[in-house]
Amino acid sequence: MQPLFDNLSVIKSHFGKSDSPRNDINKLLTDNKLVISPLAYIRGRSLVNIYFIVDEAQNLTPHEIKTIITRAGENTKVVFTGDIFQIDHPYLNTQSNGLSYLIEKMHGQKLYAHINLEKGERSELSELASQIL
Repeated sequence: MQPLFDNLSVIKSHFGKSDSPRNDINKLLTDNKLVISPLAYIRGRSLVNIYFIVDEAQNLTPHEIKTIITRAGENTKVVFTGDIFQIDHPYLNTQSNGLSYLIEKMHGQKLYAHINLEKGERSELSELASQIL
C-alpha cells in the first residue's frame, strides 16, 4: 500500500502546509472518507455508494478481479488502473493477468468503459525502461 501513500504525498506536496486542498485531503483521511486498505480485507464485504479505485491491477489474477467486482453494491463505481507492461507477479503475463481478463470479458457491456492511456507519468527514464526492457 505504500505506493498509494507515496502518490498521495506527491499530490499534497503541490500545496503549502496551510493550503485548503492539503487540509481537505487530511480531513478526508481522518474522517475515513478516503480509505486506503489492502485488498485482503475485501472478501465478504458489500461496498455501497462508494467510488472504489484499485491501483496496480495488472498484478491481480482473474479470480481476484472477479472477487473485487462482485463486492460492488448499489451506486458503486469501480475503477481499475494498471499497466500490463509493468507486471511483477511471477505467474502472470500480459495475457493471463486480471486486468487483461477484465478488458476482454467486459468489452461491449453497457456498465463498462475502458480508457487506454498512451503515456506514462513517472519520468522519461521510467517510460524508456517500460518500452525497451
